[in-house]
Amino acid sequence: MRLQTHLSQVTPFMRLDKLLSNSTGISRTEIKKAIKQGKAVVDGIVAKSGSAHVNTDQEISLFGQAINEASPRYFMLNKPEGVVSANRDAEHPTVLDLLIDEPMYEKLNIAGRLDIDTTGLVLLTDDGKWLHNITSPKKKCNKRYLATTKAPIDPNSVALFEQGIMLKDELKPTHPAVLNILTENTAELIISEGRYHQVKRMFGATNNRVIALHRAAIGQITLDPDLLSGEYRPLTQAEIDSIK
Repeated sequence: MRLQTHLSQVTPFMRLDKLLSNSTGISRTEIKKAIKQGKAVVDGIVAKSGSAHVNTDQEISLFGQAINEASPRYFMLNKPEGVVSANRDAEHPTVLDLLIDEPMYEKLNIAGRLDIDTTGLVLLTDDGKWLHNITSPKKKCNKRYLATTKAPIDPNSVALFEQGIMLKDELKPTHPAVLNILTENTAELIISEGRYHQVKRMFGATNNRVIALHRAAIGQITLDPDLLSGEYRPLTQAEIDSIK
């Protein structure tokens, strides 16, 4: 278990169970169970009671992790249709709702949002620098999509996408994109931007309409085929390191 901790928000002296709960986002009830199971250690000694008063200068760990060493978290999620890429939404479930079992899940940020009707890979993290390497236009992080269109895809679209397309209400054409036509109505598209409804608007500029869209990869991180719709998992270290 990886714990997100925030000791800077904790007062110097308080009950151990309260400090652990405030620091990790885990409920006080679960913290008390963990202490009874011998999972909390203070200055190298297994804690016996949650009522013991401790301070933030002491070495405190829970489940073997020092709570004063916050570790950034990284997840991949297979986003279902009908879920919005937002922290909160009054009308629809959000991608964060799917990670509600994670401590401090509300602190996670979405790296690369998807439309409500688009499925596939979403990355989430509380590492701001890592997030920037994905979302900043200057970083040109590639995103790979699988698109299904209403009309047959015009073979001339390959050259148009490679040149860049001037979208409506935009001041600059899109960056060069790679379009691989798979069947008459399906294609793989690789783009390095994240403009509003970009994939749909690019196909729209060729007088076609996207009727299904799925993101398969961000950079070198490919959606795990074992993840069912709505499921998520932590990234491997190799996946994390692939985002420079």
